[in-house]
Amino acid sequence: MLLVGALAALAFPPVDLLPVLALCFPLLMRAIDRAGSWRGAARRGFMFGLGLHTAGLYWLTDAILVRVDTFWWLVPLAAPGCALILAPMAAAPAALCRLAPAGWRRGLAFAGLWTLFDMARVFIFSGFPWNPLGSGWELPGLPGDVMIQPAAWVGVDGLTLGTVLLALLPLAGRRGVAVSLGGVLAWAILGGALLALRPLPVGHNPVVVLVQGNVPETQKISGEDDIAIFRRYLALTRQGVAQALAGPAASGRSVVFAWPESAFPGLLQEDDVARQMVARAGAGARAGVIGSMRRDENDRWRNSVMAVAEPDGRLADLYDKAHLVPFGEYQPPFLPFHVVPGDGMAPGPGLRTWHLPGVAPVGPLICYEVIFSGQVVDRRDRPDWLVNVTNDAWYGNTAGPRQHLAAVRIRAVEEGMPIARAANTGISAAFDAHGHEIVRLGWNRQGVLVVQLTGTLPVTIFGLFGRWVPFGLAMGAILLAALWRVGGAGRYA
Repeated sequence: MLLVGALAALAFPPVDLLPVLALCFPLLMRAIDRAGSWRGAARRGFMFGLGLHTAGLYWLTDAILVRVDTFWWLVPLAAPGCALILAPMAAAPAALCRLAPAGWRRGLAFAGLWTLFDMARVFIFSGFPWNPLGSGWELPGLPGDVMIQPAAWVGVDGLTLGTVLLALLPLAGRRGVAVSLGGVLAWAILGGALLALRPLPVGHNPVVVLVQGNVPETQKISGEDDIAIFRRYLALTRQGVAQALAGPAASGRSVVFAWPESAFPGLLQEDDVARQMVARAGAGARAGVIGSMRRDENDRWRNSVMAVAEPDGRLADLYDKAHLVPFGEYQPPFLPFHVVPGDGMAPGPGLRTWHLPGVAPVGPLICYEVIFSGQVVDRRDRPDWLVNVTNDAWYGNTAGPRQHLAAVRIRAVEEGMPIARAANTGISAAFDAHGHEIVRLGWNRQGVLVVQLTGTLPVTIFGLFGRWVPFGLAMGAILLAALWRVGGAGRYA
């Protein structure tokens, strides 16, 4: 089961080999059926989850390699260690589904339970809902645009439920394969209809200048080139804002520029001169969105993003990252060794919507926060667009930055609003409210992107009800498995 789970990881971006799940999940279900007890089923599920997440998160090793002189002993443990924490979320549905009789009732129960326990990953430490199976539908180009549209109704967790159900259908033989293929076709028809029937409004969202400085993480950590890094970002900002003012913004749109997470090599909140320099570099723009560390009034470190307004560089607003990265930004208390520098960081109070002068309301998100389905906007004060600043340099040219980008794309569909993403070493991009990629600046490149954001769609079903929608669908599958008596409970076909 360990190898079967690892093979299933090919369904994750950027490979997106979804058909492999139609092999891996039937093998897992057969193993569960043949287990002598619920404990045996749990062991098989655990090994499947261990393989799935070890292979899916292999790129975590690259973050250790950045500080290999200190944490060399963690190199072989990073991905398997995280997978050990996540594997019980596959063991539990494997064990509990045996309460249903073998056959389609058990398959339905397993799909619902898998979805519920996958959703529960938001409660592990500060949350780690990375790589839900539904993200595999984030295919490149138009096929992906079509297949992720149902996320506007059911979220990525609803896509996960549908994915597991479709993957289990081949257990029913040729008829099951035919039904599975028909299900994919129906999914595509629904996605195409949602695209066609929800045209994007023009709206009043700004022209956004995304600045990608391409600063290696080792260079950021050393601090030896801080002045050169700052000058690089100033020069790129001048270039991008000038391009925006001469192009899309000539029609009267406001301009906003965005630097990545922790792009400013210092404490921007405390540096009046630096903020004035930033404002001068972005002259003509309404505001700049700048990633910077800060110290709060209690001398605690926070990972923040700040809005620097024209013309004098005043601090118009700030947002502190609320979802901190376990093992990276805070120290889980159960660890017997210390891996986070100092005392780690303090989390912010939660989501905010900025109302900057002359700019449509915007929701700022820092890095990892964008992977939390249903938790990216302040629902009491919905923004018109989102800006995500991130630094994926830690993870190198691996699947990690691509998987992170896939999460950004699906959030746009779920909430029905465009998202602009500024990444230090890439991949910077912008998506419209359908999740269609408007612009992209690839990995390990320095430059700017100028994008005129499209309008925001009316609030989606998922935007209204959030994760209660996939929760209800998963519970419905479990209840149906408990109540269904039609056709014989003990047969797949």
